[in-house]
Amino acid sequence: MKKKLKKLTVLMLACAMLMSTVSGCGGNGKGKPITITIYSQLANFSGEQTGWSAKILKDKFNVIVNIVPDQDGVFETRMENGNLGDIVVFGSVGDDYQNAVNAGLLYDWEADDLLHEYGPYIEEHCQNALENNRNMNGGTIYAIGNNLATSTEDIDKFIYTWDLRWDLYKELGYPEFHTLDDLVEVLADMKELAPTDDNGKETYAIGLWPDWDGTMVMYVKSMASAFYGYEGDFQLGLYNYENGEFYGALEEGGPYLTCLKFFNNLNQRGLIDPNSMTNTYEEMKQKLLASGYFMSIFDYSGSMIYNEAHVEDNRQMFPCAPLDASPIVSGLSTLGSNRVWSIGANTEYPELCMEIINWLFTPEGTMTYNYGPQGLNWDYDEDGHPYFTEFGEQAYLDRETMMIGDYEGTGTFNDGAFAFNNTTWTLSADNLDSNGDKYDYQTWPSYQIPAKSEIEQDWRDYTGATNKQEYMVGRGVYSVAPISTYQQNKLEGEMKTTWEAVTDVIVTYSWRAIYAKDDAEYDQIVAEMIEQAKLYGYDDCLQLSIEQSAIRYECEQQLK
Repeated sequence: MKKKLKKLTVLMLACAMLMSTVSGCGGNGKGKPITITIYSQLANFSGEQTGWSAKILKDKFNVIVNIVPDQDGVFETRMENGNLGDIVVFGSVGDDYQNAVNAGLLYDWEADDLLHEYGPYIEEHCQNALENNRNMNGGTIYAIGNNLATSTEDIDKFIYTWDLRWDLYKELGYPEFHTLDDLVEVLADMKELAPTDDNGKETYAIGLWPDWDGTMVMYVKSMASAFYGYEGDFQLGLYNYENGEFYGALEEGGPYLTCLKFFNNLNQRGLIDPNSMTNTYEEMKQKLLASGYFMSIFDYSGSMIYNEAHVEDNRQMFPCAPLDASPIVSGLSTLGSNRVWSIGANTEYPELCMEIINWLFTPEGTMTYNYGPQGLNWDYDEDGHPYFTEFGEQAYLDRETMMIGDYEGTGTFNDGAFAFNNTTWTLSADNLDSNGDKYDYQTWPSYQIPAKSEIEQDWRDYTGATNKQEYMVGRGVYSVAPISTYQQNKLEGEMKTTWEAVTDVIVTYSWRAIYAKDDAEYDQIVAEMIEQAKLYGYDDCLQLSIEQSAIRYECEQQLK
């Protein structure tokens, strides 16, 4: 929508910007700070932004940020009130975003030269993403997508890294394993080597947690993504990017049930944490830190938790994927992804909002968002290459590190993490302020450091890789999830009720199947799951999923 800027707003912002530019020291508390609201459908936090990032935002923009997450009924209430917020972060460009556009509740970025005057970095470097949004909205730019790439040839960082206790794997003699069944045997042998953890408690191959279960058990569908390379966060089953095929969750011999049986096989061998169904993520983390588990398909629930704490005792986790595995990794696009940044149409401070979003897209903003304050946590060397300071590396690897220097008293590094929880550039994108480097710290010349332990050096020698991304790419076997304009359908009415009933059956019975004591009991539970799901309307859900798969595949082919 076209909207003239208010003269009062212009004067206020001129004063704020004058304070923020004097001597390059920001507002420094001079003048009353402006409070803006960021409504974010991705936020897990409610309230005022705290910590080091709050100080940076106040120093740089003389602003206090209040974050509103997307809890039940929040979007509908804010729509009814006609004010979504100052900055609005959408989890997708689906129904909520489209409804906001149609209701005139998002700001036209080109009104009164807003983008040109206050978003110069975005205007210069994000043209494809801007045009993508323009095309989406019939000629008007209301938003910009996240995870932008500087090249369509790039892929994102792997999160399905198949982390394995390498010290135990080495002790076993590096046994080769191709399939999930092969992996069970390797894990069983590991337990014989290390039957108890650091606290004298029984060890297990893996620990799950139910917090993130949805249409299916999260870890089961994710195993299918890690092994087959199929998308698990889609409809009621798994989606194959290569040909658009859809495999229903209850398909006999399909990826979900195959992976479900893998976990049951672990259970039958005493290799799965019996408390997995009640574990919280934090409880799982503490057990892992105590050396209670041997593997994780995710880096964030494996090596990223375990390694730093066990450098001294030479016990660490590193990628070691089954030879037949083709883990999924996100493709990248200069169009960006579908988690978008936008500005509320009724904000009093459109210029300020655009300035903040623009800064987050600059190299300085992107580096700060990911790694903390420049100078204290990171900087550029004399040749223009980025590097961690000693403190910065410690804070990044241990997010509970207390901030120091100008940020002493602001809490831990984690306390200051930007809580609106959306990205700008992908870490695999080029940092244009650097000497040809990417935002991913693991690729920086300064981070090509000697192994921190003998076991890490052993992993490097055996695999020929120096970090997990290099290893995963070097395998040459992975599935790339393409960028798509597809928007997931919104369930309503009777279909929503049916879907919820069916998915509740699948999640409940899947957990029971994992804990079945033998194959006969497992088969009985799975048969009951299929029977009950069908009674509640599984076939209707499956048909809808297949139809949506066809739509999605067509969208992906159009972009190609």
